[in-house]
Amino acid sequence: MEQAAHPELRAELRAELRIDQMPQTLREIVLGRLRAAIIAGRFPSGARLVERTLCDQLGVSRSVVREVIRILEAEGLVESLPNRGPVVARMDWAQARQIYDIRLLLEGSAAAGCAAVADAGVKADLAAALSALEAATGGEDAVFEATTRFYEVIFRAAGHDVAWEIVQRLNGRISRLRALTLTAADRAVPGRARMARIAAAIGANDAGAARQAVEDHLREAAEIARRMLEGA
Repeated sequence: MEQAAHPELRAELRAELRIDQMPQTLREIVLGRLRAAIIAGRFPSGARLVERTLCDQLGVSRSVVREVIRILEAEGLVESLPNRGPVVARMDWAQARQIYDIRLLLEGSAAAGCAAVADAGVKADLAAALSALEAATGGEDAVFEATTRFYEVIFRAAGHDVAWEIVQRLNGRISRLRALTLTAADRAVPGRARMARIAAAIGANDAGAARQAVEDHLREAAEIARRMLEGA
């Protein structure tokens, strides 16, 4: 009878065979692409999302498109209007100001809390998330995922799980504003450099500096968004 494999070999085999990340479903692929197109502004505010056209463009069925539109509506990126159907949700300064106010409260508190407890593991996770963000060259979808991961590390490490749920519900609209402001030519400090400062303050376990870095980042971004959305 053939002898059973040595436990270390069995463990090694499991590591080789294990699927750590399940393949994306068709719905997830379509959702990512349509979300990225809206965030990047390829579908401007108020643009109609015609099912038949989207089916042709994406090469998928109407049922997939309808499901994706429902998800994007829940994220606040799409709204349904009488006699027009689904359109890309409009973003004005009144809405944006509320989002920035919420972010100031939740992200500032999370960054301070994360800095207070961050150990070597948290710092390594945050450094990896920042590296992924800096390397994100695959379009808006890659930037969306990398940025989401960066903030998820901060909120989870701080133990602010409920706050993270709130941020996730706003994430689509946050990303639209981020795409609007990150590359603005009149930023005193580039957006990704601001995020690097947040990571550095957390790495130094300096709660006050982490909160201040978040506030500096968001106040500058909010002012840029105000000027762009008001046409000032």
